[in-house]
Amino acid sequence: MKEGPVDIAWIMSPPGQGSGGHQNLFRFIRFAEDAGHRCTVYFYSAGGQPVSVADSRAMMKSSSGYADVDARIFRYRPDQGIHEGAQALFATGWETAYPAFRDPSRARRFYFVQDFEPSFYALGSESLLAENTYRFGFHAITAGRWLSEKLKLDYGTTTDSFDFAADKTHYSLLNRARRDEIFFYARPVTQRRAFEFGVLALTNFAALRPDVTINLAGWDVSSWDLPFAYRNKALLDVSQLNGLYNKCAAGLVMSLSNMSLLPLELMSSGVAPLVNDAPNNRMVSDNPFIEYVPASPMAIARRLSATLDRPDQVERSLAMSNSVVSLEWADSGRQFLGAFMRGMHG
Repeated sequence: MKEGPVDIAWIMSPPGQGSGGHQNLFRFIRFAEDAGHRCTVYFYSAGGQPVSVADSRAMMKSSSGYADVDARIFRYRPDQGIHEGAQALFATGWETAYPAFRDPSRARRFYFVQDFEPSFYALGSESLLAENTYRFGFHAITAGRWLSEKLKLDYGTTTDSFDFAADKTHYSLLNRARRDEIFFYARPVTQRRAFEFGVLALTNFAALRPDVTINLAGWDVSSWDLPFAYRNKALLDVSQLNGLYNKCAAGLVMSLSNMSLLPLELMSSGVAPLVNDAPNNRMVSDNPFIEYVPASPMAIARRLSATLDRPDQVERSLAMSNSVVSLEWADSGRQFLGAFMRGMHG
């Protein structure tokens, strides 16, 4: 193709208030626009539920987590397809890969992959449908190296990847004193975040350290009967997270598929992230301040307690925040754009 701006269409499920995946997706749409490309977003609901573009726009405008984009936004209509003249078409989740595959447009196909979606389901039809999308021949640009290697090795997918980063405008070190609280990323509606397993670990931790305040955020868990005292912070806006993080010495983040963005964000705020030890996490970040822990409730509880008791807790908090200073999303954006242009010319 000739050089110059590319007309890009993106098909995605409608965004939600606390959807980190959508927030990250709009961040990269903004990067594409800043590079001169023209973007159009299409909301697609696989289940046929009503899609309100106006409501979604209002939600995104009210949330600190969503980038402001110039893209036009429409509801995707399979009988109409994407607009004429689109040169690139991104699927952004397994359900959107099917309309992207069937769309009559001659646009070059890409796949913005943020997680291994077959693992979202028990073995069955949905896991097979998700897995099959990696065989559609799309050029996949993945969040982190683990996904890139997995799709390439297991499915023969053409892949590139971009590195994780932390948004310093939202996450920074404010508290340079000793901390005596902990944080748990509590998402009972998201199976890969292993909420119940985390509760087991925190039950053990509360028995060891009944004096420590446990903060839960990510979802409203007030209807769950948990066997320890906690503060239910529910679903906070991005602008409210840094204040919470800066009270905490450690944060538990369970990631059973691709690593969460939270570990780097926590470190930016001076919080030691505890993450279950597995290749899907280590291949995304080898930062020495991430506490990789065996997936054992008691091992996690003991590591949380040891992290709180470190005599160098304050100094280490400063060091871990400094360790992510150079990890900028702008650099990830450049990686993404380089991969995208290679795909357009490949």
